[in-house]
Amino acid sequence: MEYRLLGRSGLKVSTLMLGTMTFGGKGNFAKTGNTDVQGARRQIDMALDAGVNMLDTADIYSDGESEEIIGTALDAGRRNRVMLGSKVRFPTGTKGPNERGLSRHHIIKACEASLRRLKTDHIELYWCHEWDGLTPIEEILAALDDLQRAGKIGYVGVSNFSGWHIMKMLAAAERSGKVRPVAQQIHYTLQAREAEYELLPIAVDQGVDTVIWSPLAGGLLSGKYRRGQPEPEGTRKAAHWDEPPVRDVEALYDIVEVLIRVATRYDGATPAQVALAWLLTRPGVASLVIGARTDAQLADNLKAASLKLAAEDIAELEKVSRPPLLYPYWHQRSTAADRLSVADLALLAPFLQA
Repeated sequence: MEYRLLGRSGLKVSTLMLGTMTFGGKGNFAKTGNTDVQGARRQIDMALDAGVNMLDTADIYSDGESEEIIGTALDAGRRNRVMLGSKVRFPTGTKGPNERGLSRHHIIKACEASLRRLKTDHIELYWCHEWDGLTPIEEILAALDDLQRAGKIGYVGVSNFSGWHIMKMLAAAERSGKVRPVAQQIHYTLQAREAEYELLPIAVDQGVDTVIWSPLAGGLLSGKYRRGQPEPEGTRKAAHWDEPPVRDVEALYDIVEVLIRVATRYDGATPAQVALAWLLTRPGVASLVIGARTDAQLADNLKAASLKLAAEDIAELEKVSRPPLLYPYWHQRSTAADRLSVADLALLAPFLQA
């Protein structure tokens, strides 16, 4: 397992994190899995044995049950070997008008509730799970800063923010001297490369590294979905889980065929491992959140940490999945190629090489 510094911090995270959205199985989250305490202990042990050093959860996952299962599954020995990441933004438990968003009221209350469910006195990485356009950014930062100063959270991250949202928070943190986000948790895969327009350049330029959620696009890049073949049963897609959207199914099938072809060039590799390994070659990517319905899926995904792709295979995957170059980026490619930064090249390098 490789460990990478997370943004502009001294914290090293494993390139794979264990995602726990499948823990619990309550409500709509039953579509993703229903791992119980015994299964959670088993998967946590598998992850720890592979070198994973962080678990990723959220208060909303199964209405708090994911956190409760983690709190029960982590005895003192396991807790000392792993860091915890959790999230705040969505209503959990009580559904009143102030039980959502990133107000000071909700952040403080939600953090205290997460600490109780996790049976711990601190959360190493606390994520704002989604943007809140109604709460002043200064109020958000002040609440997070107070939690950090109290020792209840270690670092702050943001998730599902747009580029201007992140820059607004960074500017406010700099003005006020409050806690600065070290990472952004985003969706980014071979099937969905929109993050390359703004979010990856921000990661490189501002030191707000990316942690990738659903790095296999909800299983779409596992090799199970093939052109002209029946879709597998018992999956989240079969249960009508609607994330992530697929805008071009034929393009998806093209990507899967290349994943299968590349996997045959590595002894024992699977398409899922290739898709994960490709992400770990991308600029600004610190870690991938991998979750699994079954132990076999988790064991397969964990092997991606040691898979190193050849340059020609990376190029083949790049070519089949390359996104269109939107404005102003096509103009920059044509007229600014002589003065591009490393952050600019996070998007434009493949187009310039082509």
